[in-house]
Amino acid sequence: MTANPFEIVELFRGPGGWAEGLRLLGLADVGLELDTAACHTAHAAGHLTIQCDVTQYPTAPFKGRIKGKISSPVCTPFSTAGKQDGIDDLPLVHQAIHDLAHGRDTRAAVKSACLDDKSILAAEPMRWLHDLRPEWVCMEQVPGALPLWQQYAGVLRGWGYSVWVGVVNAADYGVPQTRRRAILIASRTRTVTAPEPTHGEYVEVDLFDTVRRPRVTMADVLGLEPGQWVRTRGERKTPGGNEWPCDEPARTLTEKARSWWVLRHSKRANATVRRLDQPAGTLVAGHARHDYQWIRVNGTSDLEKRPFLLEEAAVLQGFQPDHPFHGSESKRFLQIANAVPPLLAAHIVAVATGIPVLQAEEVAA
Repeated sequence: MTANPFEIVELFRGPGGWAEGLRLLGLADVGLELDTAACHTAHAAGHLTIQCDVTQYPTAPFKGRIKGKISSPVCTPFSTAGKQDGIDDLPLVHQAIHDLAHGRDTRAAVKSACLDDKSILAAEPMRWLHDLRPEWVCMEQVPGALPLWQQYAGVLRGWGYSVWVGVVNAADYGVPQTRRRAILIASRTRTVTAPEPTHGEYVEVDLFDTVRRPRVTMADVLGLEPGQWVRTRGERKTPGGNEWPCDEPARTLTEKARSWWVLRHSKRANATVRRLDQPAGTLVAGHARHDYQWIRVNGTSDLEKRPFLLEEAAVLQGFQPDHPFHGSESKRFLQIANAVPPLLAAHIVAVATGIPVLQAEEVAA
């Protein structure tokens, strides 16, 4: 095991979701990130970060030095929450990946032809893979980018890597959110497979032990006991208020979170709505934080509403509520919603490195 950050390089770091997952495994990396607020967040959390344009940064300083490479390119071109111009750009990005895999850099020409100029960022990891040939690779994107990851897999297998590609649900790995993501895991030194789920919609047991635990709910991570009765006025001495059987966000997050039953994930008519005894739906960067609301309901009627707090968003993404997110409120929520949940990251890297997943779960607990 090593904590040398220069042995693992991460492209498009963001606020440090992968880095927090690596920390659970006793590892560290150096991250490259353009956004100033995200860089400040990562630095404040103790993660070595270089502020730069990843597409312009040379690979030479890392040649012959790194064991692992991690990438989570900007996902907006392929996300269902956006215009999805990246889906139409897929043939162009496929061409750029093919060219980079053969040592030809056609990124500028391909970028100029794309409908979304961020689509080309999904080809950027291939430049680093071609030049550095790391021992292991982990990559993450929205499910719409899965065809690109399958192309990467074909190239990496041709270079002698064992590769697994597929879509996973973060809720199956202890994250309180049903976040689906396309994942690539590759290694030159070990056989890789899908990360083994630790949680599921139902408890699974064999003859000797529990195989999968129930999915972690919003109530679980916000410090609640399902079904407890609380007063709508909390501990105030003034008369009035009602008692409700509900799951409540913890006092450490908010004093006003006592009687909120569901989380509505946007203002759209068809918005995802989840009870507190369920995992959250996917936190989407395309929505503003104030688009999310806690709603106390009685049957089909909304009784009251309150805002969704940044601290709550951080916890549902797998961070600690006091993770040092920097920038404006919109910048902080964007960082949270775009980040890889740390525990999911730990499970993915555990497959690539062979470090036991149990260690990550014990530290997280």
